[in-house]
Amino acid sequence: MEAPALSLELPDPERDDISTMEFLSRLEEAWAVCDRFDLQTEIWRGRILRAVRDREKRGGEGRGTGFLQWLREREISKTRAYSLIQLADSADNLVGDGLLEQGSVNNFSKRAFLDTALADPEVQQMISEAANGGQQITRKQVRRLSDEFTAATSPLLPEEIRQRTQENLLPPRVVAPLVRELAKLPEPQQDDLRRVLRDEPELERVKDVTSTARWLSKAAEAGIAVRAFQQGDLNLEKALQEAQRLDALGLFADAVGQAQQLESAVLKLHTSWRRLGGLQERLWVESGSSTPHLRELLTALQSLSGTTLRVSLGELSGGKRVRLQLVEESPDQLTPPPLP
Repeated sequence: MEAPALSLELPDPERDDISTMEFLSRLEEAWAVCDRFDLQTEIWRGRILRAVRDREKRGGEGRGTGFLQWLREREISKTRAYSLIQLADSADNLVGDGLLEQGSVNNFSKRAFLDTALADPEVQQMISEAANGGQQITRKQVRRLSDEFTAATSPLLPEEIRQRTQENLLPPRVVAPLVRELAKLPEPQQDDLRRVLRDEPELERVKDVTSTARWLSKAAEAGIAVRAFQQGDLNLEKALQEAQRLDALGLFADAVGQAQQLESAVLKLHTSWRRLGGLQERLWVESGSSTPHLRELLTALQSLSGTTLRVSLGELSGGKRVRLQLVEESPDQLTPPPLP
């Protein structure tokens, strides 16, 4: 069976009798065709991968080795494979549930289809009806409808905000991000922010509360991951409340985020340091007086593999070096550093 060919007629960029507007319009049409063709290809790749996986589950021992081997032979990552399978499942669900006609899939761009598959059922219904009617569906349309539905119906919002959104006094594209940020917060923090919105359901206040909710969630998420906060009886929630009272949530979230990144970098540094030390030791044992250049290289590496690391910051820093001392301590040796 021959595969369908993708044949497109592109405007000649050397022709002067085609206006720039017409030239770009024809290219946009061709791009949309490629987008739809790409979507169909991705769906079928997902169905193929799903068949390979399910066949092994049925006939094999269920360990997934055959499926993984199939992926390796085609240089497909496991993450990529399961994202394609999820896309195929989404397509089958939309079509199988009767929301979307089989041929209407061609009316979607790839990103628009993916966003539709993740949208609320009510949004899926509206988008599917438009696609079944022959309308071309773009990602912008899906996002707009999703925002409108979320802003008008979310129980996370106070009634005053939902009402003003339905009356077109508040734009859904501003209210929808507020819902997404509120969903990340615990109930007490949600209640505090809803109280602010009830008192002042205006556009600027919605933006301010969205920003506050974003900083709160970022700070809490990063704070949980910072190991330095797990010592003693530190009350992260109280510290967060105090930073909020000082109107310094942004600074607080940035500081906690930087602390998380620093700890992560130190952990990676420690792993590399230990491995380099082991490799240098093994090379030193293998080398001898007959390998003076190798010995010289290993001696130079001592500035990175010893307990004291010296690393040049480069010419832009005036040739300065940073010196770090790595000392592995057991938990009972740890003492908190003095405050400045």
